[in-house]
Amino acid sequence: MICSLNREQEEVKISNVYLIKDLARVTGYSIHTLKYYLKIGLFKEASRSPETRFRYFDDATVEQLKKIRAMRKQGASIKNIKENLSARNCPAP
Repeated sequence: MICSLNREQEEVKISNVYLIKDLARVTGYSIHTLKYYLKIGLFKEASRSPETRFRYFDDATVEQLKKIRAMRKQGASIKNIKENLSARNCPAP
C-alpha cells in the first residue's frame, strides 16, 4: 500500500549546519576529542566543502554525540559505544 501526503501534512525539517568548532561549542566536547571520534568512526561528517575541505555537521550529529556522552557517563567503553551505535544503524535481519 502506498500512502501519499498532501502539502499541509508534510513535515519539513531544516537542520542546522555546524563547523567542527561550532560542534565543539554546542556539545561541550573539545575539538581534539571530536577529531578523535571522527578518526575512529564514532560519527561522520554530514558533508565536506570541496573548495575549503571544511567538515560540516548537522543536528543528527549533535544528537549522536549526546548519546555517546550518555553512554560514556554510564561507563561504557569506546569499543562498546561503537558496537552499540553500529547495531542501532543496521536494521535487524
